[in-house]
Amino acid sequence: MAASFMAGHPALKDVHNDLKRRMEKAVADFQTNLAATRTGRASVHLLDAVKIDYYGTHTPITQLAQVSTPEAQMILIQPWDPSVIAEIEKTLRSSDLGLNPQSDGKLIRVPIPPMTEERRREVVKHVNKVLEEHRTAVRNIRRDGNEAVKKLAKEKKVGEDEEKRALEEVQKLTDDEIKKMEEMSARKEAEIMQV
Repeated sequence: MAASFMAGHPALKDVHNDLKRRMEKAVADFQTNLAATRTGRASVHLLDAVKIDYYGTHTPITQLAQVSTPEAQMILIQPWDPSVIAEIEKTLRSSDLGLNPQSDGKLIRVPIPPMTEERRREVVKHVNKVLEEHRTAVRNIRRDGNEAVKKLAKEKKVGEDEEKRALEEVQKLTDDEIKKMEEMSARKEAEIMQV
């Protein structure tokens, strides 16, 4: 990629850095959401969004236990504090992941049921909904960036040509970040639909 015009312009540098940071954060959040999406295969990231009430604090399972996937269809949870097993089981059952954990007092086994065609389509719809939410977030960041550039132009801190170039760069940055998310989504969709 060519060097950024905005990053090299003193008046626009802060706007560029803020936009880039916020857009990258939106993409990272989307990636986290994708990792936690169920595909019919066991993944420790499937439980990333699940928080356990541990002495009044909502704590991620990964901070309370060792989570592993010994088989393609099984997640194994080994809590460091055995007193939390019942709470982990209860939380997993009530989550919208459709899991049925089984405990033997020391370990929790979470079998990952194979996904039906209908469930796969639902998950793909969910992924597309999450993608659209994150596209909207990136577009909102673009709008903020455009407003900041126009404000600088109004205050005569940048010229007309610089303003036009900066607005084009903001659009290109937006398109690049949205394209990244769409590619991730397409890969995830293919993974979900694979039987």
